[in-house]
Amino acid sequence: MEAVLQTRGLLSLPPHPTRVRSLLNPSQGLKHRLFASKPLGLNGLSLSYKRVPSVVAKPNGLSPKEKSFICKAEAAAAADGQPLFGEIPTPKFLGIELVTLKKIIPLGLMFFCILFNYTILRDTKDVLVVTAKGSSAEIIPFLKTWVNLPMAVGFMLLYTKLANELSKKALFYTVILPFIAFFGAFGFLLYPLSNHIHPEALADKLLAVLGPRFLGPLAIMRIWSFCLFYVMAELWGSVVISVLFWGFANQITTVEEAKRFYPLFGLGANIALIFSGRTVKYFSNLRQNLGPGVDGWAISLKGMMSIVVLMGLAICFLYWWVNKFVPLPTRSKKKKEKPKMGTRESLKFLVSSKYIRDLATLVVAYGISINLVEVTWKSKLKAQFPSPNEYSSFMGDFSTATGIATFTMMLLSQFIFDKYGWGVAAGITPTVLLLSGVGFFSLILFGGPLGPTLAKFGMTPLLAAVYVGALQNIFSKSAKYSLFDPCKEMAYIPLDEDTKVKGKAAIDVVCNPLGKSGGALIQQFMILTFGSLANSTPYLGGILLVIVLAWLSAAKSLDSQFTELRREEELEKEMERAAVKIPVMSESGNGSLASGSAETSETSTPSNI
Repeated sequence: MEAVLQTRGLLSLPPHPTRVRSLLNPSQGLKHRLFASKPLGLNGLSLSYKRVPSVVAKPNGLSPKEKSFICKAEAAAAADGQPLFGEIPTPKFLGIELVTLKKIIPLGLMFFCILFNYTILRDTKDVLVVTAKGSSAEIIPFLKTWVNLPMAVGFMLLYTKLANELSKKALFYTVILPFIAFFGAFGFLLYPLSNHIHPEALADKLLAVLGPRFLGPLAIMRIWSFCLFYVMAELWGSVVISVLFWGFANQITTVEEAKRFYPLFGLGANIALIFSGRTVKYFSNLRQNLGPGVDGWAISLKGMMSIVVLMGLAICFLYWWVNKFVPLPTRSKKKKEKPKMGTRESLKFLVSSKYIRDLATLVVAYGISINLVEVTWKSKLKAQFPSPNEYSSFMGDFSTATGIATFTMMLLSQFIFDKYGWGVAAGITPTVLLLSGVGFFSLILFGGPLGPTLAKFGMTPLLAAVYVGALQNIFSKSAKYSLFDPCKEMAYIPLDEDTKVKGKAAIDVVCNPLGKSGGALIQQFMILTFGSLANSTPYLGGILLVIVLAWLSAAKSLDSQFTELRREEELEKEMERAAVKIPVMSESGNGSLASGSAETSETSTPSNI
C-alpha cells in the first residue's frame, strides 16, 4: 500500500516545480522512481521507498509497459476507493457491507426499544400526576421547575463523576439498570403501597391553611412516589436516549455510516411511537374486562411496566452483543478543544450577535409556547377523562397519531425545503401553533355560545377543546421534529467556525433550559396570582399570541440574514473557482521547468517520502 501511495504522490506536481522533468515522462519517471536503486528527489535529494510485494507486482516476468500499467491502475483504484489488486472485496448484502449491518441493525433495534419505552413512560407519568387524588395539571409547572430540574442537574453531576471512574461498558450498565429496576419496582411495589406511603392527611391540613392556590406545590408532597416516577420517566428521555444511546452510536459508527443511516433512525422512532401508542391503548382498556372492585389501573400499570422491563433487558443484551461481536472503528487520539462558556459569557455572546439572537428567540419561543398550551390542554383532558384508564387510553391514541403525523411530515419535509426554502419551512411550526392555539383558547373562553352548534356534532365545548388541543399538540410536535429542528441546525451552517461553535454552545447553555422552564415559571406566576390555571387561561392565551408573533418576526429576520450569508458563501466559492489558475510550464535551458505565469516563482521543497 505504501508503494501505491508513493506512486500517487509522485504523479502530482508541486506548486512551483524546479526539477520535475522525469515526472512528465511516464516511461521513465514512474518506472524510474519505483525500481531505481537511488531515485532523485525534486531538488536532487534522495527519496526512500519501501516495496510491498503483496500490493505492487514484482517486475519478474512483466514488461515495462505491464509494470507501469499495474502501478497506474492501483493508484487509480486507491483514489476511487476501489479494492486494490490482491485485496479481497468486503462482503455486502443489498449494497451494504456486512460489518456495517452488524452495527446498524442492533442500533436500530436499541433505538426502537428505547423509544417504545419512552412513549409508555411519557403517557403513564402524565396519567399518574394529573389524575391522582388531590392533584391536577397545575402540578406540572411546579414539578418541572422544583423537582425535575434539580434532579437532572444532580444526575448529570453524578454521571460526570462516574464517567471518570468507570469504563464505558460499566458506565452504560450502571446508568440503565437502576432505571429498569425502578420501573419494575414501581409497578409491582410502590404503586400498590401508594395509599400507605403518601402523606395525604398532612397535605390536606396544609392545603386548608395555605389555600387552593398552593394545590400544585402541595401535591408534590402528597403523591411523592408518582412525582418520582415522573422525574425518572423524564430522565429516561434525556439520559438513555441522548446520553447513552447517541453516545454509543457515535462511538461505533463512522461519519459516512452516520450520514447514511442516522436519518432512518428518526423514521424508526415514529414507528416505535405508533406501536407503543397501541400498546398503551390495549392495556388501558383492560379495565373493561375486569370485575367490579378491581383496581384496573393497577393491572394496566403492571402490564406496561413489565413490557418496559423486558425492553430494557433487550437493550442491555443488544449493547452486550455489539460490544462482543462488532469491531469498533479506529479514532484519532487528537482531541478538539471545546469552548467552555458559562452562563454570563453565553448571555453576552447572545446579545452581541443579531443572527444568534434571532436563532435563540426561535428556541426559547418554542419551549415557552408548547408548554403554555400543553399544560392547559392536560387540565381539560383530566376534566373530560377523570379515570386513569380513560386518560391513558386517550394518550395511547394521541401517541399513535403523533407518530403517524411526524412520519408523514418527515417524508414531506424534503419537498418543502426544496420547493419553498428555509424561510417557509421555519415559519410553518409557529404558524401551526398559532392557528391551533387560537382555536383551542377560543373554545375554552367562548365555549358557552358555541355549545348549541357543537351539540349538533355530538360534542360538548369541553370535548371539542380536548380534540382541538390534541390536534394542536400533534401537529406542533410533528412540525417541530420534521421542520423546526432541521431549520435550527441548518441555520448554523453558513456561520464562520468561531460564531458557529460559540453560538451553539450559548444556545445550549441558556436557551434550551430557558425555553423549557420559562413556560413553567409563567404558569406558576399565573396560578399563584389568579388562584388556578382555569382563571389564568385568558392571560395565557394573550401571552402565547405575543410569543408566537415574536417567533415569526425572528424567523423572518433570520431568513433574510440566512439567505444573505448563503449568497455570500456561494459568491466566495465562485471567486475561488475563478481564481484557480493552471500554470503553463515551459522547459528552461538547464533542464528544469519554469512557470509561464507572471508571478514570481518560488522554489518548493518536497518532503522526503
